[in-house]
Amino acid sequence: MSVFSAFGAGVEPLLRAALEGTSGFVPVERFDVGARRAKVAAVAPGSPELVRELIRAVDEACDGAGLGGAARADCQLYLAIHGQPDGGADAFAAGIAAACGFAGARAYTSACVAASTAVADAAAQIAHGRAERVVVAAGYLVDADQYALFDAGRALALDGRVRPFSAGRGGLLLGDAVGALVLEAAGDAAPLARIAGWGRSGDAYHVIKPRPDGLGLARAITDALHRGGVAPADLGYVNAHGSGTKQSDVAESAALRASLGHAAGKIPVSSTKSIHGQALEAGALLELILTIAALGAGRLPLNAGYLGPDDDCPLALVLEPAVADLEYALTLNVAFGGANTALLVGAP
Repeated sequence: MSVFSAFGAGVEPLLRAALEGTSGFVPVERFDVGARRAKVAAVAPGSPELVRELIRAVDEACDGAGLGGAARADCQLYLAIHGQPDGGADAFAAGIAAACGFAGARAYTSACVAASTAVADAAAQIAHGRAERVVVAAGYLVDADQYALFDAGRALALDGRVRPFSAGRGGLLLGDAVGALVLEAAGDAAPLARIAGWGRSGDAYHVIKPRPDGLGLARAITDALHRGGVAPADLGYVNAHGSGTKQSDVAESAALRASLGHAAGKIPVSSTKSIHGQALEAGALLELILTIAALGAGRLPLNAGYLGPDDDCPLALVLEPAVADLEYALTLNVAFGGANTALLVGAP
């Protein structure tokens, strides 16, 4: 796997920041924010280019998996991308696939569950014997248009921090993310982790607001655990969606209690968006990569920005550095329109 974030290229800088609780939020200089209420985002320095970073991430992930030219020629690229690039998302994905030597591509544009949906689709294709491997990639670099939209909607935190599940939380902040990982059927290669299960659901509740009781997300969590044959008590960590908004965090807390029962108050939970921000279509892949890295390190990412308890979010938040022997972890994502995903990651 490979990743680019506000902390630069590489998994290690991102993991180190998450384990230490170091946020990547800095004043935005990439475009003019003088007329905006919020002024910061988790952006990498300089002027990164999305196409270049996507190709680099895909090549690096493939090289790490020993996926050479001949093997790529029989492989599909599933690409989660924000909005409609020039020529459309399908054409953009096909261009990245051609540049990297893949047989073809599929584009995903379904907001914050785009990348996790791509991972679930890829895992299903492999599990059913329809593919030997699939490369999943995703990319979003903070741009002026989306920044203006979220700022105008008063969704951005004005105090410059994302504070998931905390009293006094003020909203989300955007962040850069480009990543790629290789999913393949079990074989002789030593894997970084296993996609042990996945679940997806739709709330059909509201175009923007989350369902307050969290039952849609709870269904996705339950399905992921069922598919993996894993009990809630077997979970060692949950990387929550944790956007830092008032309604979303409460609904997600309700979903965790509904799906995990008594174990919900004991399983360590954090939202790494408190470190790297909200990366829209690319966020779920960044968070999956970070969850896999934490699983390998045996350490838990911190829930940064915390100010104090919220009675509506009674979770076992990771507020201090912690070591854990992790066998299973969940990574959760929700999106506008009520889409929910849960990916169950297992130790290799």
